[in-house]
Amino acid sequence: MTEPEIVGALSPSRAGDFMTCPLLYRFRVVDRLPERPSPAAVRGTVVHAVLERLFDLPAGGRTVEAAQALLEPQWERLLAEEPDYAEMFSGEAELAGWLAEARSMIGRYFTLEDPTRLEPAERELYVEAVLGSGLMLRGYIDRLDVAPSGDVRVVDYKTGSAPGPDFEAKALFQMKFYALVLWRLSGRVPRLLQLVYLGNGEVLRYSPDEADLNATERKVTALWQAIERALATGEWRARPSRLCGWCDHQALCPEFGGTPPPIPERRPGDTVRSTKTKRRAATDEL
Repeated sequence: MTEPEIVGALSPSRAGDFMTCPLLYRFRVVDRLPERPSPAAVRGTVVHAVLERLFDLPAGGRTVEAAQALLEPQWERLLAEEPDYAEMFSGEAELAGWLAEARSMIGRYFTLEDPTRLEPAERELYVEAVLGSGLMLRGYIDRLDVAPSGDVRVVDYKTGSAPGPDFEAKALFQMKFYALVLWRLSGRVPRLLQLVYLGNGEVLRYSPDEADLNATERKVTALWQAIERALATGEWRARPSRLCGWCDHQALCPEFGGTPPPIPERRPGDTVRSTKTKRRAATDEL
């Protein structure tokens, strides 16, 4: 069977950008404008790295103390790769407070799961699948657990707090996205989707079915069609929300009196640049 021609690519993060604000998607994907590192996002990257490497230890050695001992080495490793991250802090006291918050999140993880009883099948797994439409879906899965029965659990760590009931659907979209990719790759619907919130110590679980994933496929297809329309017309609408306060691009946003730069000429494959690397950026969803 011939693979369909790839027309574009979406990750959960970039799909979320477009749903939040089409202009933000344009700035990040089309213009590829630089953004200042966020202490919260970088902390998430470090905590994710600690939890990934925790499972390199033998089961009996996966203690709170061992996990917290991984924190500063992982921060130093990330800082060596991205020296600019040091500029996020005004001094040693602010850095120490940031590390203390990360250490607290790592400790909170142990109140939600017992890592001595887990042997993940995959960690930081890059996945991609091409839909019949030619749209490539891709992303990183924090952890994949596979039971002896073959049942699959998709686990994602969040360093924020669990959303209220009104926002759970948005949080689960990312997980259904991953479940759709896995279903298209293996033909098997994951048994459980699990969001582990390290900010306030809650776990959100959801069992998807084929109807859920078919609906997710329709949603991402409609999102891509909207992105294609924006690419064709050059109309990227700003969508003001409370998230604007955290946006790096206010100076270029019409909602704040700014003017976006000229749109770069789109070349084939621009939105299908390979991200198949071991390390994901701090702007990826955490």
